[in-house]
Amino acid sequence: MWKEFKDFAFKGNVLDLAVAVVMGGAFGKIVTSLVNDIIMPVVGFFTAGTDFSTLKYVLSQAVMDGETIVTPEAAILYGSFIKNIVDFIIIAFSIFLAIKFINKAKKKKVQEPEKAPEPEPVPQDIKLLEEIRDLLKNNK
Repeated sequence: MWKEFKDFAFKGNVLDLAVAVVMGGAFGKIVTSLVNDIIMPVVGFFTAGTDFSTLKYVLSQAVMDGETIVTPEAAILYGSFIKNIVDFIIIAFSIFLAIKFINKAKKKKVQEPEKAPEPEPVPQDIKLLEEIRDLLKNNK
């Protein structure tokens, strides 16, 4: 199942991509809420109360003139990036499961082709007549 998920998430085809776009749009807000409101607080609890939305690496501090920002802070928001990665994994896995379900349903729908009906057995008297005919041909 993991190999199939990797193949889907990183290779995929056009149908998979189209479904991913639709599903991602439909589930985007739900997944974002799940990550922001349920998963990340639990992760934060286990990482000594870290709030991932505030994690950043400051490249340069903001320059202030009183309360006015002259130059805004330049920072890499890696906490937000981590949240987005979790969002992507959940959405990609959901779409993978949906495609897997669709493919399974398609396989069930396709049935084996019907076998040709078996020919009716030849009556015994016809068999005897055919044997006599063959014997007469061979005696000539």
